[in-house]
Formats: sequence, C-alpha cells, structure tokens
Amino acid sequence: MGKIKIAITGIGNCASSLIQGIEYYRGKDENDAIGLMNWDIGGYRPFDLEVVTAFDIDVRKVGKDISEAIFAAPNCTTVFCDNIPETGVKVKMGRILDGYSGHMADFDENRTFVPSDAAEAEKEMVVQELKKTGAEILLNYLPVGSEEASKFYAECALDAGVAFINNMPVFIASNPEWAAKFEEKGLPIIGDDIKAQLGATITHRMLADLFHKRGVKLERTYQLNTGGNTDFLNMLNRNRLASKKESKTEAVQSVIAQRLDADNIHVGPSDYVPWQNDNKICFLRMEGKLFGDVPMNIELRLSVEDSPNSAGVVIDAVRCCKLALDRGTGGILYSPSSYFMKHPPKQFTDDEAHKMTSEFIKGEREN
Repeated sequence: MGKIKIAITGIGNCASSLIQGIEYYRGKDENDAIGLMNWDIGGYRPFDLEVVTAFDIDVRKVGKDISEAIFAAPNCTTVFCDNIPETGVKVKMGRILDGYSGHMADFDENRTFVPSDAAEAEKEMVVQELKKTGAEILLNYLPVGSEEASKFYAECALDAGVAFINNMPVFIASNPEWAAKFEEKGLPIIGDDIKAQLGATITHRMLADLFHKRGVKLERTYQLNTGGNTDFLNMLNRNRLASKKESKTEAVQSVIAQRLDADNIHVGPSDYVPWQNDNKICFLRMEGKLFGDVPMNIELRLSVEDSPNSAGVVIDAVRCCKLALDRGTGGILYSPSSYFMKHPPKQFTDDEAHKMTSEFIKGEREN
C-alpha cells in the first residue's frame, strides 16, 4: 500500500512514543503485535507511517535528526525502542506564538522547554516544507493552551493541501468555522484531543456508561490526575487549561444519563509531581444511588505511562485519515473522531463510536 507521509508539530513525549512505536512494530506480524487496537487498517500497518518533516521550538531539538530529537530533554517518556535509525529528517524551527508558557522559564531547563533563538518559521515556509516533502497528514502535538499556534498550523495544512489530526484540546474539528474550511478544501480532519488507549477519560466514560446501563444514578464524581512531564508542568498555568478541562469534562458528561451540575463533577489535571516523569496517576471517585436509593461509591487508582498510552490511538487515527484521502473524502471524519478523540464534533457512546469506526474502515460508512 506504500507509506503514509506524516508531518508533526511538537516533538515532545507523545511524538517520541509514536515514532518509537512505528519502529517497534516494524518486522512484527499480527500474531506477535501486542498493544494495538488494529493491526491492519485498509491495508496499512503500524510501521507504514513515515515522518517526512517535523517542527519544534526547543533549541535541543531544532536542527537535529528526528531519531535524536525524540530522546532530547525535556522528553522523559519510557524508551521502549531505542534503535531508531537516522532518518535524514531534521527538525525545523516552528512558530512559537503561545506554544510556550512563560512560567516554565522558572524551572530547571532539563524539565522544561528552552526556546531556540533561530528565526521563527513564517506560514509560507511551513506550507512550502509540507509541499516539498510530500506530507499527506499534519499531526498537531503542541502543548495544552497553544490556541494561536494550533490555528497557525491548521491554516498551514489548509494552504498546503494536507489533512489534519488535532491531538490536543484546541477546538478545530469541533469548531464549525474551521470544519467548514477543511470541508471546502476537501481535506479530512480528525479531532479534537486524543484519547488514551486505556487512560483516565476512557475509563471514566466506561464506568459512567456502566452506571447508566445498570440503573445506578450517578450523583457526583471527580477525576484528579498527577504527572511529571512537560504537559503537567505547562498546565500549572491555569490560564492555559480552559479548553483541556472542557474537553475532559464533556467527554464524561456526554455519556451520563442525566448531566451533572457543575458543582458535582470535577475532571481535570491536578498537579505536577516531577519524579513521576511521564507516569500519569489518576484518582477517580464516583458516588451514586442503587436500588431503593441505597448509596454506593467507587474509588479507582490508575497508573499509566502517559505518552505511549495515546500513541497506538494516533497510529489508528493516521491510518483512518489516509483511508479518507484514498477515497477522496474530505471534511470532518465523524466516526474516527468520536472513537479516538475526547472532544469530537459529535459525541457518541464508546460502543457506538467503535461500531461506526469499524464500518468506516470497511468502507460501509463515508465519514
């Protein structure tokens, strides 16, 4: 089927896990490929992704081969594949805008970004790079709160004629104005805010759905998360959290039988714990009423490596996006968005979203 040529903006922990994963599954077959939701999607396998260009703003990554940049500080995710061959693809200086939060300068440089003093990329430069390299899909891996920077790269994708996968909580696919732009250009878009393979939000959603199906009235709930990667450090600036909090909260609210008042639901990051590195710990509590209004509650602690937990989902999102390109389908891909993303344009239960995505992969559903 050939390679799927992807471009990435933001070479952080998530991009590192994705690129490690592409190499990790190379040479494996379906029988020994552990940890994937789908081995084959429309003839494309996990290692059929090829990074043809990348953008970042950190001095330790800009100008480096991507095989080296993915292991540079402040990246701290688990290294599960360290034999990444040199690619010949150098990380280009991107556009800073709001992709860097000033408060991070107060921390040790090994824990935070160190912005490069290289000249920032203009839109024309990014567009030309996407065209020159033959990129088909641009993946947005910018930090939470990068509203203007995300819109900048979405515009670049539109101008370059490439599809867009928005892995972070800036509302692009779920914004009708942006969705219309991709529809007009005939370019597929998947978004917004990638779900983990088995993380806090998907677990919370499944339990909320279970309460509903078993006739248990959910009365109040919280989800608290701690971690030590740059994502959690970045989110210490609460001003950057609005879209992230909305995305995670709505992902849970959308599957509750009766929406909870704002005072009775709290979903969002809690704090930065440096020694956790890329390990994310979720504390989840749900309180409800059983038969006869008898109270019950459940508490759960979930510990996962944050970035690998989303990489397998992104690999599937990329392959679904490529299928849309092959089929000439543009605009919002509602089915993959509902299954892979926390804040899709249309919310469905996970069972419905899984069925819709399976039908999309088989060609039984257009988008």
